[in-house]
This record gives sequence, C-alpha cells and structure tokens, in this order.
Amino acid sequence: MHYRRFGKTNLNLSVFSLGTMRYLASEENAYKTIDRAVALGINHIETARGYGDSELYLGAALKKGLPVPRSQLYITTKIPPTTDADSMHCYIDESLERIGLDYLDCLAIHGINTWEHLDLVQQPNGCMQAVREAVADGRVRHVGFSTHASLDVILAAIATDLFEFVNLHYYYFFQRHAPAIELAHTKDMGVFIISPADKGGLLYTPPEKLKDLCQPFSPLELNYRFLLSDRRITTLSIGAATPEELNVPLQVADCDTPLTDAEIKVLQRLETHAATTLASDRCSQCYKCLPCPEKINIPEVLRLRNLTIAYNMQEYGKYRYQMFENAGHWFPGMKANKCTQCGDCLPRCPEQLDIPQLLSDTHDRLNGSPRRRLWG
Repeated sequence: MHYRRFGKTNLNLSVFSLGTMRYLASEENAYKTIDRAVALGINHIETARGYGDSELYLGAALKKGLPVPRSQLYITTKIPPTTDADSMHCYIDESLERIGLDYLDCLAIHGINTWEHLDLVQQPNGCMQAVREAVADGRVRHVGFSTHASLDVILAAIATDLFEFVNLHYYYFFQRHAPAIELAHTKDMGVFIISPADKGGLLYTPPEKLKDLCQPFSPLELNYRFLLSDRRITTLSIGAATPEELNVPLQVADCDTPLTDAEIKVLQRLETHAATTLASDRCSQCYKCLPCPEKINIPEVLRLRNLTIAYNMQEYGKYRYQMFENAGHWFPGMKANKCTQCGDCLPRCPEQLDIPQLLSDTHDRLNGSPRRRLWG
C-alpha cells in the first residue's frame, strides 16, 4: 500500500480508502470488511450520517479492535449542509456518539450539489459556524466537502476557500471534472475520488468488448492506473460490501507511478476505437448544448450513448440513465424522452449533431425500470 499527503490537511492517507456505503449486510460483515481493509494497509475509512447503520457499525468495529490503534486510522464522516448552526451541532455530536469517537479526523459537508447548497455553507451564521466551533474545540480536525454537482458549482465551492479537501467524480470515462482537480491542486486541497469502479463504469463486470480493447490490462486496473498515475489525486474509494471485494483493487495499491508506454497505448486504442465507431454521431462533451429548456442533461445522456455504442457498456448506461428523474439533486436531469425537439441546442453544437434524434435513440437503448441511489 502506498500513501499520499491529503493536501493541506497533511494527513498521510492510503491511496485506497474504504467507503462504507455497501458493507451493511450485518455488523459482523462490516467488522470483517473493515478489519481486512486495515490489515491490507488502508488507513482511511469514510462513512456518512446518511448511510443507514454505517456509523454504528464502524463504531462497533473500532470498539472491538482493529489491527492498528485508533491513532493510526483516519476517520471521515459526511453530514449534509443544514439551514442553521444548531442542527449541524446536533448532527456532529450524534455522529461522534454513533462512531464512539471524541474527534473526527475529517468532516465532509455531504452533497454540495446545487447553488442552494453552496449558499447554505456561505451563510455567516449557518451550518459552517457550527463546523468552525467543532474545529476550535477539537471535535473536528479537518473540513471538506463531497459533491455530485455540475462543474461550475464544484469550482465555485473550491474557490470559497472554506475547505481542505474535496470528494468528487472523475474517471477515465468521465473527465469533465479535470478543471476541478486542477483548481483543488492549486489550492493544496486533498482530492478523494468517489466510486471509481462502480460510478466509473461498472468496471468490476465489464463487457467483453471493453475487456478485449483493454488487453493486456483489465478495464478496472486501467482506470485505477489512470487515476493513481495522477499525483494531484490523493485517494480512491473502494465501496467493498465484503472482505473479498478488496482483493482485486488492492492488487494495484503500490502501482502509482506514471503511466507506462503500454498503458498509454491501450488508452489511445480506446480513444481511437470510440472515434471510429461513433463517427459523426460522437458527442465531444463540450456542454455547449446546455441549458436545455426541458432540463435534460444532454451531455450526460450522450456520454452514456457514447459508451454504450463504443464499448458495449449498455449495463452501465442503463444503470446511470435509469437514475434520471429518480435521484433528485444527486443525479439531476430529465430523461431524454422529454425532448420536445425545440431545436434550441442545435445551433450551439460544434459537431452539428442531430441532438433530438440521438436523445431519442439513447432513451430507446437505455430506458427501463427506475433506479434510486442506495441511500437517498
């Protein structure tokens, strides 16, 4: 296991962190998963107030005993922004009690996903007043935020200088947030990548076409290497549901050197294949088509279409597409069948794509039963 400095927090975190959204089958399973992760060198565990019994299970594991003392572990919990300081005070105390701690190494404001959320954390007597007081009295040592927001909101949140670290989405198959990575780096913020295996493409169960294109590497390995080769990134989340799910990711826990020539060649192969397969229907993800009057997230819809057609990533496409209209501000946007063919987007598209037709095609390919976030 390799370790990196988590920005201005100066914490030295393992390059993989244990995320606890999925280990909730039982308290015993949670303990075994945490115990195994720590034994393998993971020293950062991330939970959240909203993850069911996750905080309680983590607290039970800490009480039972792990391979290293508490002083060698870094614990993060996440609490959503509140409208007032008193609520945040209560939530911080409740989280500390559930986990059985007298201090948190890191507190992340959970889900600065909208301009309204960003406004909440900038209110002078709002929730951040309680956070500042918790830092002053030692209950919280470092403060950051997690986000599923659009790039402009993320950049604005980083620019507030209220935070020491950021948790965000960024992967080989979703590089839209590259400017946020760079801005965080210039401000010496720690960068925590959310769910690179799952949200990054369901890469633990890749389609055969993608596996073939990534040879001699696996798609999961290649995505991890793409991220770990970037020294601006501190740590990647593993949302292991069982101890066994730690095995494959941690095979690359010491592989954080620059990309090799062989890896670069495979990434170039992926890019060339997508360009050839999609041809004149390829969305370049410039986002110039927005805003859409019907609130369709056109670039994200067409990104899923790109991946489906280029790499047969249809299961991933369905997984994400079916969350539209069902996950609120965590995954905003209407489904593509809400397109009225108004044509507003057409003159803004530098590729001159027939966007209404591509939206309709994506809906036909990917629509199915609605999905929600695991924890809303």
